[in-house]
Amino acid sequence: MRPTTAELPYEPQSASAARQLVRAALAGWGPDHLVDDAELVVTELVSNATKTGCLTVMRVGVTQVTGRTGQAVRISVRDGSRALPVLADAAHDAESGRGLALVDRLAIVWGVELDPHGKTMWADIAVHRA
Repeated sequence: MRPTTAELPYEPQSASAARQLVRAALAGWGPDHLVDDAELVVTELVSNATKTGCLTVMRVGVTQVTGRTGQAVRISVRDGSRALPVLADAAHDAESGRGLALVDRLAIVWGVELDPHGKTMWADIAVHRA
């Protein structure tokens, strides 16, 4: 798999473009669950980024990583806000606030890297489930 990135505008429709990017990057590369999980994760990360109100473009990336947890795919979304996400304990019927909890459930590890002009949220999804 080759690393793939794209710059997308801060608008809700970018989630669809991000899913297409993930689907294309992972086509024929891993188990079926990988594409489904990666699409869901990128949707949530892009959704969080669009809520920042930034005026620049966000950068979405898909890369292969290998670490202590084995082989994984890293989904990353860089935005122009330094506001840190909060892992909320939202009710199952809440209309918002469940996205990061979903990322937490699907990813083997996730995090945020701050830089002087924003942040990058990332999540690693195991290629092979335990």
